[in-house]
Amino acid sequence: MRKIALLSAGAALSPNALARNTIPESGSIMPLSDMSLSFNNLHTGEKLNATFFCNGKFIPDSMEAICHLLRDHRNDKVGDMSPELMVLLHDLQQKLGVDKPVEVISGYRSPETNAMLSQRSGQVAKKSLHMQGQAIDIRIPGVHLMDLHRAARQMNRGGVGLYTRSKFVHLDTGRPRFWGS
Repeated sequence: MRKIALLSAGAALSPNALARNTIPESGSIMPLSDMSLSFNNLHTGEKLNATFFCNGKFIPDSMEAICHLLRDHRNDKVGDMSPELMVLLHDLQQKLGVDKPVEVISGYRSPETNAMLSQRSGQVAKKSLHMQGQAIDIRIPGVHLMDLHRAARQMNRGGVGLYTRSKFVHLDTGRPRFWGS
């Protein structure tokens, strides 16, 4: 018999959870409640309100819409965004007590765009998690950048970078690490 771990959102999800659209194998942690996010892509002007997890399953149509909105705005390439990253964003908003749209500076980044940006700036990682759909650069209206950064750091669930000049916080689902400028 398969043992299922049902806990509140807050830890790693199996990368294949969306593909299977079922509760993952033992050792993975799934959220108990429905989850929604609202986005405002600052480069394309597109907005989206999506419930991406409901009744114990990720909703493929919603995840597809999120992936499209978070595409590389420079060349319109769409990447698979990590369900774990969406859960992280949802939990961060819960921690902050806000439900305002997440303003997106950068979501998925194609290898071509990443290479171009990496050549221009030493702050862009050559093997960025943006290329794997595991990173996003955001801000939330009404939430001070330092408060957003601090709350994400306290969650200790991935990389968190503060970019004060560009006015955004980087979040990813990689190993916990923190930086700021």
